[in-house]
Amino acid sequence: MTDLWVQRTGNRRFTGHSSRGAQVLIGSEDVAGVFTPGELLKIAVAACSGMASDVSLARRLGDDFDSTIRVSGAADRENEVYPKIDEVMELDLSELDPEAAQRLLTVVERAVDRVCTVGRTLKAGAEVTLTMDTE
Repeated sequence: MTDLWVQRTGNRRFTGHSSRGAQVLIGSEDVAGVFTPGELLKIAVAACSGMASDVSLARRLGDDFDSTIRVSGAADRENEVYPKIDEVMELDLSELDPEAAQRLLTVVERAVDRVCTVGRTLKAGAEVTLTMDTE
């Protein structure tokens, strides 16, 4: 299992780490060059959808197909939640006839619904706990 942690690097600035050597810069909206936690949440949803659909799309469109998944969702600051996250998967299906394109889109939707752990977790409403470890 990969260890994950976030370390404070300045005022409202953090670096997220993984034991596999990955890093991501995190901070508030007014800090250049960082993602906010909410942006990372939305990116995680989009990346999960992309990964969940990648095999099906590559099988039909070829390994070098292009795809962009745009993701958005405004925060409800009164309640501090993202009530809705919208994804748009951009694909070039012009080489497929309309019936084949629709079948592929159905397969992609099913794959995302079945194996996108991030999306499934958000839809299910995960329990989040915080424990304090003090000296």
